[in-house]
Amino acid sequence: MPDPSSTTANPLVGGPWRTPGLLDLLRSWLPAQRWFPAKGTTGDVEPVAVVELTDPAGEAEVGLHLVRLPSGALLQVPLVIRHDDDAPLEGAPTVGRLDDGRVVVDGCHDAAFVRAWLASAERDAGVPVGDPATAASTMRVVSGEQSNTSVLLPDATPPGILKVFRGVGAGANPDVEVPLALSHVGWSGVPRPLAWLTGAWPGDDAGRSTVAGHLGVLSELVVGAEDGFELACRMAGAGESFGALALDLGRTTAEMHDALRRAVPVPGPEDPAAADDVVRTLRARAAAAVAAAPVLADRADAVDRVLSSVTGLGTLPPLQRVHGDYHLGQVLHSSARGWSVLDFEGEPQASPEERMRPDLPMRDLAGMLRSLDYAAAVGGATSPEWDAEARARLVDGYLTASGGGTADDVTLALLRALELDKALYEVVYEVRNRPTWVPIPLAGVDRLLQD
Repeated sequence: MPDPSSTTANPLVGGPWRTPGLLDLLRSWLPAQRWFPAKGTTGDVEPVAVVELTDPAGEAEVGLHLVRLPSGALLQVPLVIRHDDDAPLEGAPTVGRLDDGRVVVDGCHDAAFVRAWLASAERDAGVPVGDPATAASTMRVVSGEQSNTSVLLPDATPPGILKVFRGVGAGANPDVEVPLALSHVGWSGVPRPLAWLTGAWPGDDAGRSTVAGHLGVLSELVVGAEDGFELACRMAGAGESFGALALDLGRTTAEMHDALRRAVPVPGPEDPAAADDVVRTLRARAAAAVAAAPVLADRADAVDRVLSSVTGLGTLPPLQRVHGDYHLGQVLHSSARGWSVLDFEGEPQASPEERMRPDLPMRDLAGMLRSLDYAAAVGGATSPEWDAEARARLVDGYLTASGGGTADDVTLALLRALELDKALYEVVYEVRNRPTWVPIPLAGVDRLLQD
């Protein structure tokens, strides 16, 4: 497992900013970027370090610029600096022009960055090293991502997808650590990490002069795969049953949890979760949701009754490492491999400590149930049976593969409470970001209160 703090990781050490005028260009350009985390603010960032990479083709200057936001979060901005007559990849967004006439380009869209990244990255044992120029020749940036930036490399050896972490921090990134650990225990349901890049930069406190962390990962490309949410929406709109795929997805989810227990074991004995602690946490989250979304106010008492049902359940499943942000957009389906699970970074709004904290595995299953509700609504399912069948088969597949057989009272009550917790979170999210979508999670809340 790659540990950026270890000497074997050989992190690339970031140096000082040397390019006059570059910070001013960035401050003007950053707020308009989809992945910029401080929406609604100016690009008032402070320079931290530049991790310089070398383009094997010698066409341009490549640097991973690390800047700190007013919140204290650290942001990675790969940039390529070219002379005016050195044309970047067609369509690469331009950050601006320096006083000396050189052009600054968003690095993730430029072949020079991809070549330099591949030439500098560490690789797992046995992974072939292909030609960076060939890999970059057919690169394509994935559209629609909000938190990171991914680049498809279909002609790399082997074909891969490069994920550039926009938000970075000290220590191992779960999206490198966890998939690599899962592949090492033999679970094929996760695309194998092929290479990763680590960097070091000045710490943000006096106790740590230098810290190191992952900057990106190259993972195996699942050829011929379709995004799980797009697949479910398409089938919902066409009135095609998702039942068989949901059953298999439930099995895959149970296999993932079994592999996580073996690959990333929780330190110490596997003690069962305390029902009182779970209820206390769920109640606090529910109170915060009701305060943030007034539409939930008249449902607060019914919500508390559902959460209270967990109190008397007795022994709950042990806590373990979980996915943490599990939904249909985090899985791919292909005819050759079935379901593949992606993105183990956890909930985007959570702290690094919260993302790695052991949790109830049933929380992942609850997240996928909520995602099926969204697929039915967004895809335009013509019948409520589409969603009901998919939900039932997902749970059946999970319980069968995990050895539980049929759902008992403990499982049903816990799953209901955890799904309600997720639906409340979704209501708050939609109120703040997509008000016209509020009826989707609100309908889920009402169904769970009536079950």
